Amino acid sequence: MGLVREPLVSVQAPDRTVQAKSPEAQTSVQSPAQARTPPRERVAAVNPQAPPPLAALPAPYAPPDRPGACPSAAEVAACTSLADLQKATEGCLACPLGPGRLKFVFGEGAPKARLMFVGEGPGRDEDLQGRPFVGKAGELLDKMIGALGLRREDTYIANVVKCRPPDNRTPTSEEAKACLGFLHRQIELVQPAVLVTLGATPLRELVGVSEGVTKVRGQWRRVTVGGREIPVMPTFHPAYVLRQYTQDVRRAVWADLQAAKAWIDRPE
Repeated sequence: MGLVREPLVSVQAPDRTVQAKSPEAQTSVQSPAQARTPPRERVAAVNPQAPPPLAALPAPYAPPDRPGACPSAAEVAACTSLADLQKATEGCLACPLGPGRLKFVFGEGAPKARLMFVGEGPGRDEDLQGRPFVGKAGELLDKMIGALGLRREDTYIANVVKCRPPDNRTPTSEEAKACLGFLHRQIELVQPAVLVTLGATPLRELVGVSEGVTKVRGQWRRVTVGGREIPVMPTFHPAYVLRQYTQDVRRAVWADLQAAKAWIDRPE
């Protein structure tokens, strides 16, 4: 018999060619870190430009409907003294600043002062004590008044808003408008010969001048309150002077205050 040969089996080398996987196959394999990442964070990681989810807008502030929460214009006008005005307004919650305050900062000074200062609003120290300009800026204002030959109690000091804005931010126009009637009545009762506005907020909200203080400081303006025209001297806020404590800024403020003092010293 002849030899019977077994059939030969062809052996092929393993194909080491790496084939590209389809997108579906690629995304189906996740690293352990990806598997632990929440879907929303995973999307943000893949696309850094993806906008964040929209936050719900806060509901508009609604003042409480109870006596004293929103003093009316008639109630304010009926006050015949500063004490009456303070009593009528100190419970005000007409704007969002009211619920967040510690103390209502009405104002203080001589009831018939010839020189009246108007600032922006209370800060932390004023909110704690219920008095205007008692922090570092207030200490500087006291020194300025003293340099004029006056005492703090010879003047009257008030602010546009009576409650502290959060984080000492600038009050909004809506917040200022809620308090502006109170300030107008204060001015009508004090009847100062001169108003000195400290900073941009009283210049804008009380006098109606929106230009920066740097442009208009030292230039006389006028405002009519209660049918009476009052000269206004705009100058820098003491807090700004502390931040920009340069010779030029201090000289500018001193010149502005001297001009105001010269006005009240004029013979009537």
